[in-house]
Amino acid sequence: MRTTLVIAGRELRAYFATPVATVFIVIFLVLQGTLTFNLGQFFDRGQADLNAFFTFIPWVFLLLIPAITMRLWAEERRLGTIELLLTLPVTQGQAVLGKFIAAWAFCAIALILTFPFVIAVNILGSPDNGVIASGYVGCLLIAGAFLSVGAAMSAATRNQVIAFVLAVAVCFVFAVASNPIVNDFLSHAIPALGAFTRRLAVIDRFTDFTRGIISLRDLIYFVTFIGFWLFLNTVLVDQRKAD
Repeated sequence: MRTTLVIAGRELRAYFATPVATVFIVIFLVLQGTLTFNLGQFFDRGQADLNAFFTFIPWVFLLLIPAITMRLWAEERRLGTIELLLTLPVTQGQAVLGKFIAAWAFCAIALILTFPFVIAVNILGSPDNGVIASGYVGCLLIAGAFLSVGAAMSAATRNQVIAFVLAVAVCFVFAVASNPIVNDFLSHAIPALGAFTRRLAVIDRFTDFTRGIISLRDLIYFVTFIGFWLFLNTVLVDQRKAD
């Protein structure tokens, strides 16, 4: 575990050694603030809660998180440093997990920096802070889910743009899997497929957290989802490291 944390620390420092961290965080905060207080009609609704914040955050993550993950492995392969990394006394699993933890920690920092939203809501009214805390747990989990997909897509190609597009496309499929239009189409095509895709939808699981519901079923879903894509990430790194 110590080796994994060393890799995670190195990767996390690398984010802040370039403008990537600043650009991502600024864009994230500006987008969330605009969507929450303007498009979300925060003041017009007259309710002290962060429902608008939680409504938009999966879609903001859908666009921004692939921008973080697209360089994780694609850049290593393009520069030829992946062979150097994997010749060090670390396993492929440790390298994959270390990079993922660093990206997840970076997203957690970005979420922590939205604390003024929570303060503002508490000044304006008396919100249920337990529900807000639960919503933030959901935000962290959906960020982890999208990060694991993006990392796997980055390991599949040496081109960062292709990695970004693939990550957005795959994450979008899991985001809209429970959409009634998508479900109706799939149910008409293959009846059993509609019910199956609803179970895979990350948005439905996330919505439970925004209602203050933290269920073991949803936690298991996210752990399994992240674990599957990290396993696929490891397999792809093993198969393509010499490309």
